[in-house]
Amino acid sequence: MPALHDLAANSYGGDEAGLICGYLFDAMAPEPVRAIGSAQAAAWLGEQGSNAISSSAYAWLHFNLSHAQAERWLLRHAGLSDTFYETLHEGLPSTRIERADDSLIAVINDVHFEFSFEPSDISTLWISVGPRLVVTARTKPLRSVDALRTAVKAGDAPRSSTELLEHLLRAQADVLVKIVRGVTSRIDRIEDELLAGRLDHKRARLGVLRRLLVRLQRLLAPEPAALFRLLQGPPAWMVEPDAQELRGGAEEFSVVLRDMQALQERIKLLQEEIAANVNEDNNRSLFVLTVVTVLALPINILAGLFGMNVGGIPLAEDRHGFWIVVAIVASFTAVAAWAAFRKKR
Repeated sequence: MPALHDLAANSYGGDEAGLICGYLFDAMAPEPVRAIGSAQAAAWLGEQGSNAISSSAYAWLHFNLSHAQAERWLLRHAGLSDTFYETLHEGLPSTRIERADDSLIAVINDVHFEFSFEPSDISTLWISVGPRLVVTARTKPLRSVDALRTAVKAGDAPRSSTELLEHLLRAQADVLVKIVRGVTSRIDRIEDELLAGRLDHKRARLGVLRRLLVRLQRLLAPEPAALFRLLQGPPAWMVEPDAQELRGGAEEFSVVLRDMQALQERIKLLQEEIAANVNEDNNRSLFVLTVVTVLALPINILAGLFGMNVGGIPLAEDRHGFWIVVAIVASFTAVAAWAAFRKKR
């Protein structure tokens, strides 16, 4: 049975309801973390009001919104706020975290699982956090959620839904740290090549990295501020230790964003230095072209004059006329070269 479930998940990005993964957390149970499918999740959600459910238990359900049944299942079984479904259809990827009824609704951005340092490798993750249920939904595989899923499968059992959200934000910060390290190593290599005088196509490579960082900065920068605003008036079910953990996660995230901004400035300086080198090379080429033009000007003028084939051309009958003309051309060329190089100095 698990093999068939894994096959379906790998083929369609979720089970028959679009559920990619589901976990039931209960610190009081013999098994603190238990994987559940969509049918088990529906049954558990239907029994929430009964005494059979531990007050400390909560569930995390992660859905693939590309699956046609995912949103229908959520509408039928999850009982989420209408605000959550409105954010799904807004099409606005701007980061925000807000309260809706007795739950938290978050729209955050994350990088694709197959991230290749391209600005287009960024997608949105929708989150609904309540005291008993956490729902995350995406259209494309994302790295932070996958990192959280791997940690949960390895035995990490957050004690509350708020702590699960905090773990997700820290996983997102860890992914950003890896991106910053990757970009830093690439910039180091480009800088070494620049110092070695191998210009190649580094301006284009730096442009791609800078666009990536700018887009990440624009999409992710509002996240810590939104979280801090939310924590000024948290929901009643959020205990103070969890709120403190969320503040710590937001501060860590802010540090990573500042590192990204510093990288953008470094890339900008490198681009300016490369542009200065290119301008210097262009100026050198233009100077050589100007000198060649100036040096060829006297002989071109004289060749034009003596090539008119009209009567009265000077020195036409003189047996030393050719050498006299050569001397005149050489003299004017020497004067032109002296004037050109004096201006260069």
